[in-house]
Amino acid sequence: MPTLDIEQIKEILPHRYPFLLIDRVEDYNPGVWAQARKCVTGNEPFFQGHFPQQALMPGVLILEALAQTGAIALLSEPENKGRIAYFGGVKNARFRRVVRPGDVLELECHLTKRKGSIGFGEAIATIEGVVACKAELSFVLGGERV
Repeated sequence: MPTLDIEQIKEILPHRYPFLLIDRVEDYNPGVWAQARKCVTGNEPFFQGHFPQQALMPGVLILEALAQTGAIALLSEPENKGRIAYFGGVKNARFRRVVRPGDVLELECHLTKRKGSIGFGEAIATIEGVVACKAELSFVLGGERV
């Protein structure tokens, strides 16, 4: 089972603190799918304002974590080394459970279709087997990373 630690993830993704939203890749198949993990802590900068009395991870950041998981599947292909996967769009996003400090988000994205530089994926985020979010994502593969 191939895993990636945070340093290996940073070799693939251009994201850095505070916007790198996956901590570990548990398994992946380049160009096909990836499974990652995000350990949500009370020290996340977004919790200062979302919300001070009831800390909840914003849904858009859950989607971003799913997109970064999909980007691992896409950018781990040897021919895509050093490129960027831009977030192209979201369809049918559904949020089923709130995400709070202490939760461990299990993230999975299966690439379902590729057409040139555009890709599509089905993504799901769960916490202890309970669905937190499901969505269909699209990606645009960009040029060389700076």
